Amino acid sequence: MGKNQSDELLQTLGDFTSKENWDKFFKIRGCDNTFEWYAEWAELREPLLYRLTNLPNEVPSQATSLPGPSPQILIPGCGNSRLSEHLYDAGFRGITNIDFSKVVISDMLRRNVRQRPDMRWRIMDMTSMQFTDETFDIILDKGGLDALMEPELGSKLGTQYLAEVKRVLKPGGRYICLTLAESHVLGLLFPTFRFGWRMSVHAIALKPSSKPNLQTFMVVLEKEISTLLHQITSSFHNSSLDSKSEQVCGLYEALENENKIRRESSSGSNISYPLEALQLGATDELAKLSRGRRLQLTLGGQGGSRFCYEAVLLDAQQQGGPFTYYCGVFLVPKSRAREWLFFSEEGQWMVVKSSKAARLIMVFLDTGHANASMDDIQKDLSLLVKPLAPGKDDNGSQIPFMMASDGIKQRTIVHQVTSSLTGPITVEDVVYEDVGNEVKCILPSREIAFRRLIFERAANLVQSEAVLKEGSPIKLVGEFEKKKTTSSSKSKKRGARRRNDEPSIQLAVYHGYLASSYHTGIISGFILISSYLESVASCGKMVKAAIIGLGAGLLPMFLRRCMPFMLIEVVELDPLILDLARDYFNFTEDECLKVHIADGIKFFGETETSTEADSGYGNGNCLASQAEDTGDLKFDIIIIDVDSSDSSSGMTCPAPEFLEESFLETIKVKLSKQGLFVVNLVSRSPAIKEIVLLRMKKVFGHLFCLQLDEDVNEVHFALNSESCISEGCFPDATVKLEKLLKFQHPEIGQSIIDATKKIKRLK
Repeated sequence: MGKNQSDELLQTLGDFTSKENWDKFFKIRGCDNTFEWYAEWAELREPLLYRLTNLPNEVPSQATSLPGPSPQILIPGCGNSRLSEHLYDAGFRGITNIDFSKVVISDMLRRNVRQRPDMRWRIMDMTSMQFTDETFDIILDKGGLDALMEPELGSKLGTQYLAEVKRVLKPGGRYICLTLAESHVLGLLFPTFRFGWRMSVHAIALKPSSKPNLQTFMVVLEKEISTLLHQITSSFHNSSLDSKSEQVCGLYEALENENKIRRESSSGSNISYPLEALQLGATDELAKLSRGRRLQLTLGGQGGSRFCYEAVLLDAQQQGGPFTYYCGVFLVPKSRAREWLFFSEEGQWMVVKSSKAARLIMVFLDTGHANASMDDIQKDLSLLVKPLAPGKDDNGSQIPFMMASDGIKQRTIVHQVTSSLTGPITVEDVVYEDVGNEVKCILPSREIAFRRLIFERAANLVQSEAVLKEGSPIKLVGEFEKKKTTSSSKSKKRGARRRNDEPSIQLAVYHGYLASSYHTGIISGFILISSYLESVASCGKMVKAAIIGLGAGLLPMFLRRCMPFMLIEVVELDPLILDLARDYFNFTEDECLKVHIADGIKFFGETETSTEADSGYGNGNCLASQAEDTGDLKFDIIIIDVDSSDSSSGMTCPAPEFLEESFLETIKVKLSKQGLFVVNLVSRSPAIKEIVLLRMKKVFGHLFCLQLDEDVNEVHFALNSESCISEGCFPDATVKLEKLLKFQHPEIGQSIIDATKKIKRLK
């Protein structure tokens, strides 16, 4: 194709962000007539290979040179460029190419499927990628960002794309952006990667014969775990740049301005804005709202400010509102600082949206603020945040303060301990400001207290919660009452502690009621196999269930009490959790309820040759379900309810390894033919939920889901049978389940029955 034809073809694109235009472009151009934006492989080879084979040590794959483990490389907006083919031929195998044009992906797949079988091609929008967090060591962008930054459309698509780059790149990984470095592109690129990224800019040495109208630049960004602020380095000495050209002058000006901002703002680990700096106008750049901007700040500590605060400033991602507040402050107590909703970027944007503020300043309280009242903190912060309000809000109105609340009226610490596996653990008794009518039917005559098991590694995720009734004594620990009582902001909520010489009413955990809505949700899913459960129970046989994750033992104790035809095996990794369940939650084992201290993954892998004799049950009447064809021990119900050790990852429950495809395949083998698999999923990330669904769809043919109201939990159900219950049969199945459940108070079962109506089949 000649130059004139190429120019005419490029004119057909018009809008570079239009999928239809690109499909048309690639159809006309054809598979083998490649088009290289900016620079050819001969010009890119040396600078690219240097940066692909000399990765920092932080890259988890430890791909520091070839030969060896090949780094995982993503090429977004790949088009029909031969760039990835050249990299593949140079020895890189872990290359994934994406483009939203089905035409070009189909063409490139056909062109490479035989010669380069390990190369991956996916139809995908680079502004909304379907990859898990921290998937790639390298993201190599050749003109992709430039194409998204149409001047008429603004920075919306570019902002979405760079947010995805941050998300899918591993710590220590590199984002390499080949760009024309126009001012509107750098105006987004530089501030977006201002904190926690090392950035350098290089000019690509072009062949003299090519006589380009515009110079190609390579911007290299390295992702750090810290939030340090670095100067941008540049190296143009290897290239002969036209220093008088508008393009080069614009780049030099953008570099100088950005580095000036970084020099003036940097103070170590964060941007620090003490009161004097705010009053002297050091935050002029914050005078206007910038849609989607996120800045980490250190406020106060000097110049009349009583405290120092870590904070994040967020300008709403949506344009135009409607906004209730132009600027607001959201206080996050120390106990909730590691919660995903406040800790992660994605969660923080959710808070911004729900706050209806055009700018939200999220302030994280810590132990340094423990002895101060909320009035003192708000008065101190008011001076610091006022200069951060956008200039439009200069009408003298006060900036509203909001705070995360847990709705607890009174809290009493019962026991605290630290586990080598789980970390700090608290057992506490709480009284809520309000409780549901179901609970009031149990204890109508007095204020209702709940016992909770809390893991501090996920402070706001209540691992277990049970209602307390008058009953047999449970273990109490007096040591904690000798400790200092004013150690955190929670002290006010705990109320007066009982003196050692005062008489007290002994309270015990009541196992006939499930306080956690996701527990009732799990049991509601039993309607999917209620006919099978009914047939087993009517024959006097036993249904075999396995629960991975003991917590306080409330779910297995409820099942043992209300569904006596079950044999229950619980797998728990931490022996200290079992001790806490026994000592503080009245958990007891018997001939039909057994606990294994073991790794849940290994437990199923090591029971392939299990028999009835080694199942641990001494009662000959407790017959487990057997596979009709093999005789191997099978489970009728398998429930995964185990938390993740890293709640900041975006998935609080379960731990990621329990949703790996290999483990799901093992579960399928261990289920009986009529078996039910249940997963308690806790995540606010739509991307993570989609990945979980795709993996389960690969293994199981029939999937159902229950989304709990006003709850992060989703309960996913998978059937092992070839046939499947239809949603039209749910009412009859619910009646069968209701007859199988044995309650002391019939009202208690209403939440389970109500939940069955919300179960939906996943297509």
